[in-house]
This record gives sequence, structure tokens and C-alpha cells, in this order.
Amino acid sequence: MQANGAGQGQESSDLSCLNSAQNGESSSAGGTHSNGLLSSTDNGNSVGTSNGSSTGPGSGTSAASTASGSEVGSLKKKKRLSQAEEDVIRLIGQHLHGLGLNQTVDLLMQESGCRLEHSSATKFRNHVMEGEWDKAENDLNELRALMHSPNAIVRMKFLLLQQKYLEYLEDGKVLEALQVLRGELTPLKYNTDRIHVLSGYLMCSHAEDLKAKAEWEGKGTASRCRLLDKLQTYLPPSVMLPPRRMQTLLRQAVELQRDRCLYHNTKLDSSLDSVSLLLDHVCSRKQFPCYTQQILTEHCNEVWFCKFSNDGTKLATGSKDTTVIIWQVDPESHQLKLLRTLEGHAYGVSYLAWSPDDTYLIACGPDDCSELWLWNVQTGELRTKMSQSHEDSLTSVAWNPDGKRFVTGGQRGQFYQCDLDGNLLDSWEGVRVQCLWCLGDGRAVLASDTHQRIRGYNFEDLTDRNIVQEDHPIMSFTVSKNGRLALLNVATQGVHLWDLQDRVLVRKYQGVTQGFYTIHSCFGGHNEDFIASGSEDHKVYIWHRRGELPIAELTGHTRTVNCVSWNPAIPGLLASASDDGTVRVWGPAPFLDSQEADGLNENCSNMDS
Repeated sequence: MQANGAGQGQESSDLSCLNSAQNGESSSAGGTHSNGLLSSTDNGNSVGTSNGSSTGPGSGTSAASTASGSEVGSLKKKKRLSQAEEDVIRLIGQHLHGLGLNQTVDLLMQESGCRLEHSSATKFRNHVMEGEWDKAENDLNELRALMHSPNAIVRMKFLLLQQKYLEYLEDGKVLEALQVLRGELTPLKYNTDRIHVLSGYLMCSHAEDLKAKAEWEGKGTASRCRLLDKLQTYLPPSVMLPPRRMQTLLRQAVELQRDRCLYHNTKLDSSLDSVSLLLDHVCSRKQFPCYTQQILTEHCNEVWFCKFSNDGTKLATGSKDTTVIIWQVDPESHQLKLLRTLEGHAYGVSYLAWSPDDTYLIACGPDDCSELWLWNVQTGELRTKMSQSHEDSLTSVAWNPDGKRFVTGGQRGQFYQCDLDGNLLDSWEGVRVQCLWCLGDGRAVLASDTHQRIRGYNFEDLTDRNIVQEDHPIMSFTVSKNGRLALLNVATQGVHLWDLQDRVLVRKYQGVTQGFYTIHSCFGGHNEDFIASGSEDHKVYIWHRRGELPIAELTGHTRTVNCVSWNPAIPGLLASASDDGTVRVWGPAPFLDSQEADGLNENCSNMDS
């Protein structure tokens, strides 16, 4: 990468390609390579660094080889490497050095006429690794001219002296350590809080106690390498490359490709060993939940709501047929099997909410329903049937994170906080609630109302504030796991993404048909990178969170899709509930040969173009 300009000027001749005369120069005292790094030996002999001349016994230089060498030398003089080419050579050299291929590094630097790092940086590196702290301090004076910030020298000296102090303590040299603390560290007048902590280590009774309290590896290569990594952050890259720079760049490239991949839906692994660097990262749409895996037909009327449990092991579906069905998710096949049916909801079930620990499930009905049902999912028993007044409309509910309370309300002006037995704890008068959500702090409750807004309500101090204001009715909304983003289904507008912290509209997603029906969308996939929503045109739409256009349109339902739910534990599993009386479970393409799999693409429209 292009150097940032630091450390350039007079010293640039040391860092750029050297001329043919310089190629043969020794970069430092014996024991180092021409590239400036600590040398290895070949059968006990130092690796040669001369420019093209043989050093073995009995070797002669013929006229032909001399002429050939002259031609190569002249070509080198003609070809001046660009800054980017020099950077690449240095990166390759650093990586090869890390693998122990020092002779290869010598040859690369000799032939290219480049150096891995400034000679002063090389001396500094070697002295740090050998624990020669006085020499390393002297090296800082040479490096001072190559740095922009004078304060950086003080910080680097502090780090050196701290390592020196800790190593003295480990060796039992308490007096020497005390001298470093009082005579060298304290006069720096830097980071006095840290000096107080370091002074406390004088009381450590043995080396293991010191390592534990200081969270330090101990004297040796590991701690000195870690020290060097910290010191290198203060040096310009033209002087000394940041540690493992090529691995860092490759990792960034892999992460960027994953971020740009429309269908990437697996756990992020930062290790380069998990990917091939020889090919660009591409996820197939066939790995994405675009294909119907199962159609659940047990409901005998419109299905208004569906929701996976927090642990992803169950799915609850609510219907106009007055029932709630609990489905068990097979952890291996991801097939759903009917677990139990909860009956008796006379008005139908239009909303469901799992308790944080998935023990309970609350069911609400449509606008004319004044009752709320709290079921024990494990036993199938009804724990609470709550109704404050026959005039109420309890159409939405949200659990407090403590699992001991919930809030409920409706469009007739009810807004209650209750315990598990349905006892009224608090109420808020005159709020016509459309949808509810409890934030993770356990205090704030978000409620969308009939004024086309979402407000935050605090039941402890009875304060409220405006957070989101739309121009059209908010039919439903949901919030991301981290509480930062809200996903709104807005009448006649579609799906909107809001940042709750900055209170700004982030994105409007296109394609979905949203009128005045209550349609529920959701976040999903690994890291909640995706958004899905039902639609009045009988489809399920899926977007990548960062893109306004859908990446998939799932067809199969024959009437309005009221609700979608993404399995929080299985990123490749999605459920949708529809007025056609079915629940569809979507997953990746089945394991078929390529010709058969291509035939399934009619279920999932490709939106890449």
C-alpha cells in the first residue's frame, strides 16, 4: 500500500530501491541479513548477500556469466520500481520472513534492490528482541528524526522501560527494578496511574504471581514480540512495516468480499485458513432460504401470525380458526412437527410473543378482542386469561427482558403493564397502541400509535418522548437484537428502516405491496444482515439490510402473506404465514443434481440484476 508520507525525505534513499552498488552492502553488523533482519545460517555459514557473485569454494566467474550479469544489471537500472511495487515486495518479504524463509528474503531484496525496513529500525528490533534495553533506548534517538510526533518517543520509551522493569522483577532483581521505576519511569512524567500499578507489583512473592497480576507472559520471545507490535504502531510504515501486514490486508479483502456478497448467511470466520485466497468469495442463492421445504396445512382458516421461539427450537402460529399451534423444529432435518394445539381464542389469534426463556407464550386477538391469553408452552396449560374490561382492545404485547412482566395495549386507548398472573402493575392513559416493543434496558417501552409515530415510554418515572415520526400509519414494527434499528411496515409505503439512536430514516425497501393490512416483517440471518417481509401480492420479499432492492422474491402463497419469522438459531430457516391458510417453511435448495436444482428457481426469483 502507498506509504503515508511519514519518514520520507532524507531517509528515503534507504527505503527505496537501492542501486546496484548498494545491493552488495552489508546492512548492519554480523548476524543480520542484507534485508536488515536477524539471519539464519545454512550449515553454520552465514548466508551471502553479495550481488550475483558466487561465494562457494572453487567457483569461478566465466566471461559469459559476467556478461549475463551485466545485462541483468543494466535491465535493473532501466526498470525503476513504482512505490506500489516496492510496497508489495516489502510485504512479501515480511511474510516470507515470518515463515522463516530468510534466504529467500535475502535474494528477493538483493534482486529488487529494496529493504524491508530502515536500518535504524532493524537495530531497534534486534535490541528489543535480545533484551538489550539501553541500546534500544539509544536507538530511539536515531528513530526520532523519522517520526512526526515527538510524544511518540516518550510513549515508546515508557513501554521499553515497563518491559525492562517487569523482567527485572521476574528475575528477582528487586533493587534494579526499583531503580528503573524511580530513576527512569517516574521522571518521564507519563501515565502516572500506570506507574502506581507497576509499583504494586513489587509486592509479588514469586514470578507466577507477577505474571498473573500483570497479565503478562513473562520474560522471553512472546512478551517481547507483543512489545514490538505495540512499538511498531508509533513508527511510520516506511520505516518499519506494521506486524503481519499482508495477513491483515488479505483478511480485509476477504471480509470486504463477504460484506458485498448478497447471500452470505453463515458465521463469519476471520481465519484465512477457512477460505481459499485463489478464488473470489461467492455464495450461491441455492444456499439461501429461497425454497419451500415444508407446507404446514393444519390450520383451517387464515394464518395471521408466526414466530420462532428465542432458542429456535419451536414455531408458534396463530390463526383466525381460534387456535395456536406449537411446532417442534428437528435440529438435524429442520423439519417441523406438530407439538400441541392451544384452543379457545374466540376472536382468533393475530399476535404472539414468546417469553425471554421460551417458557410462556402470550396470544392476542384482533381489534374487537379484550382478552389476552398466557400459556405455559411446556405443559400446554393456560396460566392466565386477562381482561381488564370488555371495552378494551388488547391487540399487541411485549415481554420485559426480566421475563416477569409484560406490556399490552390496543387502539382503544389501553396501555398496561402486568405481571404473569395478569395483575395490573401500571397503566398509561390515552395511548392508542398499534404495536409494542420492550428495549433491553428493561425500562423503556416503544409503542407505535395512531398518530403515525413511535414513542418511548418509561413506566418508572412516567416520562415519554418521540422517537420516530412517519407520514403514514405504522401498521407494525420490530427491533433488532442490539436495540439500534427498527423495521417498520408503513401503510401504502412499504418497509422502512430507522436508526433509533440517531432517530433518522436509514432506508426504504422497494418491491413489497403494503396497503392497510397489518403485515409483519423481521430481521434475520447471521448478524441480522437480512430483512424479510410479507406482502399483499402473495409473496415474501427478502432484502440485504444495506440494499433497497430485494435479493429474493419467494412465491408459493396464493393470498396475502401476513407475517414472516426468521429462525434465530438456524439462519437458513424462514417461516411465512398467509391468508391462504398455510404456513410455508423456507430453506436452502435440496440436494439434487444441478439440472433438477435449476428447475426449482421458479420459487425464488433472482434479483441480482
